[in-house]
Amino acid sequence: MKRDELILTAFEARKQAYAPYSRHKVGAALLAENGKVYTGCNIENIAYGPTNCAERTAFFKAVSEGERKFSAIAVVGGHEKAKELDYFPPCGICRQVMMEFCDYNTFKIFLAKTPKEYKEYTLCELQPVAFSSQILQKEKR
Repeated sequence: MKRDELILTAFEARKQAYAPYSRHKVGAALLAENGKVYTGCNIENIAYGPTNCAERTAFFKAVSEGERKFSAIAVVGGHEKAKELDYFPPCGICRQVMMEFCDYNTFKIFLAKTPKEYKEYTLCELQPVAFSSQILQKEKR
C-alpha cells in the first residue's frame, strides 16, 4: 500500500472514533510488513484511564490476529469541529507500544493534516531516548 492510501485509510478510521469527552477524534492505519492494513480509532471512557488511543487500537487488533512486524503507520486527528486538522503525534504510551513491535530506525510514522499534507518521521525521531528490550538484555550480562 502506498503512503497516500495509508493516510486516506487513517482518515476513514477517524470517522469511527468515540470521543464524547475530549471531542478529539483520531484515526490510524497500521501497515504490516506483509502488506495488510489494520485500522484503529480512539475510544474514550468517562474514567479516562480505560481510554484507548487510535494507534494502540490498530496495534492491538493486528497483534491479536498474529501480526508482529510492521513498516508504517498513518495518524490523523483533531477536534471534531475543527475546520482544519493539525498534525496529531502519538502519545508516549503509543510510542512505547511501537517500540515493542517496530524497527527503531526504519518504522515510518506519517502525521497528516490533509490527505496530501503530511509529515514523515521514523520511530527514532519521535522517540529519541527510548526504553527498549535491549536495555533489559544488557542487565543479563
